[in-house]
Amino acid sequence: MNVTPNATNAISPTDRPDPVIIAGAGPSGGVLALSLVRNGIPVVLLEKCESLPIDLRASTFHPPSLEMIADLDAGVIEKMLNKGLKADRYQYRDRATGEVATFEMDMIADETRFPFRLQLEQYELTHFLVEALQGEPLAQVLFSHELVSFEQTADGVVAVVDTPEGRREIAGSYLVGAEGARSVVRKRSEIGFSGFTYNEKFLVVSTEFPFETVFEDFSYVNYVSDPQEWCVILRTDKLWRVLVPVFPESEQDEATYLTDEFIQQRLKRLHDKGSDYNVHHRSLYAVNQRVASTYYDRRAVLVGDACHINNPLGGMGMNGGLHDAFNLAEKFQQIFAGTQSAEQALAQYDRQRRELAVRFVQEHTIQNKKLMEATDPDIQRKRQKMLMDTAACPEKARAFLLERSMINCLRESLQVA
Repeated sequence: MNVTPNATNAISPTDRPDPVIIAGAGPSGGVLALSLVRNGIPVVLLEKCESLPIDLRASTFHPPSLEMIADLDAGVIEKMLNKGLKADRYQYRDRATGEVATFEMDMIADETRFPFRLQLEQYELTHFLVEALQGEPLAQVLFSHELVSFEQTADGVVAVVDTPEGRREIAGSYLVGAEGARSVVRKRSEIGFSGFTYNEKFLVVSTEFPFETVFEDFSYVNYVSDPQEWCVILRTDKLWRVLVPVFPESEQDEATYLTDEFIQQRLKRLHDKGSDYNVHHRSLYAVNQRVASTYYDRRAVLVGDACHINNPLGGMGMNGGLHDAFNLAEKFQQIFAGTQSAEQALAQYDRQRRELAVRFVQEHTIQNKKLMEATDPDIQRKRQKMLMDTAACPEKARAFLLERSMINCLRESLQVA
């Protein structure tokens, strides 16, 4: 996918349109903004916080995402690669038997420039993107600006925004909702968000304890099955992160799950090191599988969590949002260059991202969760055997990696007319 300026499609200064307004300076909003200004399309990027959040969210970048970012900005990808951790393999572990299925990502080195998962907190990317945008004359990045409503006109949109100086209106050509699962753009457009919420929530904690020194041949990304309690243990660029499922029935239960006593108990169940763990972060969040009924309504368009959310197993949520943003950037480029009508381009965006790519993400994240949570010992044995047989067969392992790294689904989505 071409996301860099070129002589054929870049917008000339005399034909410059009203800006595309993007609500939300997360990964999707940031890459969309930078992609647009690099193609001569002005952008106003709104962020409701007074500065970019630094929080415990997604931390895995798949190969296609890295390729797109590299094509967009050499400086951004260089910073990511210098700061991030390259996970060139990942493992499915059975805690009861000690069996391990290891998938080596160099098996798909002929398919991608980046045959690894880059483990890097998503907020690092948002900071790199905003740094790049601040040097772009066509970009306005406005902090403490929260979208509260908008109106569509025949040839544009008017966004109503709360700012430190009071409420103001900003006129633009299009409005993109990149502001997450509670998207104002989606709600104001009355776009459905069907799906379901799991009964359990995910508890995520981080610690600097070196798990790789106590577990044999431990990779940076580990999915661990267990009849009593499955978990995910992965390394980010800074810390180890542990995810376990919990089943709160009340606010009191939720408070209990966040206590030192409960967290230390869970970490010591992984490895009792003889003393308490130093816990840097802790969070508890609901887990949903939802997809918007459409990704656009005339001049209002959705990307990322605003139009699809899923459980985090496999690291497909943020990456899917990045793929949305790059796809939409190309569609806007076509619209403003006059090579496609807005309706044609946005309808194709909806077909490519909602009808195929998101279906893949939903199906595979649900499947990933089912693989992890089985408690029946016989089902677990069959699951682990299937994974180990797959990892041991080069042909099957390669196919598995092409699917789980999102290479196949992206290629398939771009073939949709």
